[in-house]
Amino acid sequence: MVRHRAEAAAAGDSPSPASLPPTLVMQDVRFAWEKAGAPCLAAFSLVVEAGAHWFLCGESGSGKSTLLNLAAGVLLPDAGSIRLLGQDLRALSSSGRDRFRVDHVGFIFQQFNLIPWMSVLDNTLLPCRFSQRRRQRAEAAGGDARMEAERLLGALDMEQSLWRQAAMKLSIGQQQRVAVARALLGRPELIIADEPTSSLDAGRQAAFLELLQHECAASGAALLFVSHDERLAGRFAHSLRLNQRTEDGGQKTEEAQAFACRIPPPEQETK
Repeated sequence: MVRHRAEAAAAGDSPSPASLPPTLVMQDVRFAWEKAGAPCLAAFSLVVEAGAHWFLCGESGSGKSTLLNLAAGVLLPDAGSIRLLGQDLRALSSSGRDRFRVDHVGFIFQQFNLIPWMSVLDNTLLPCRFSQRRRQRAEAAGGDARMEAERLLGALDMEQSLWRQAAMKLSIGQQQRVAVARALLGRPELIIADEPTSSLDAGRQAAFLELLQHECAASGAALLFVSHDERLAGRFAHSLRLNQRTEDGGQKTEEAQAFACRIPPPEQETK
């Protein structure tokens, strides 16, 4: 399954997301941190179809970051199964999961994690240094990995005059755009965004989300977007809230058990 999708992308063939199997399937997942009194996630299930955009929210300690790390194979569940592009992550070694992740997952971190002394362009090209598959896909999309990186930066409104500037000299908004371009380069099938708008005001949040969702749609990538701000849920076709359950009389803890419930769509205004 993974090979079929990767070969199609490398060949420049882009089947519609509706014709592809799910990007991520998590079934009855249980995970507890060592020495924690209760599981962080218990009996958790989620199916992310190819190209689907999901909004995940919840308060601190509800398991949002843990869920993202499980989805990407950074962590393994104590029970249950996780399949990413049809690959059972338990069947891979630690180094095998690392290779699989860099080939198929693009990350946008809350603090962006750019290399401060590297240029905008070199930061964007980093995935191609670690993944031959991502490099091949970038070349298939743009003729050359550097040209594709430049196309993404341009699409994300990064001025050409900034491309050779060190990342440490960029504004927060500019760093954010570079992080998105880096995550999208090489057309990974899954984009994971962990609280990337937490430092932005409402207007910049909206503009950033529009750019991110547009570029994910253009590449056919599924999107897992995490935020504590439920007001953003209305911008996504699929939404999920992680809520806490505790065994200590309701006090919230970092090890609180999480369960999932759909966020209802916003009410339509009546005229």
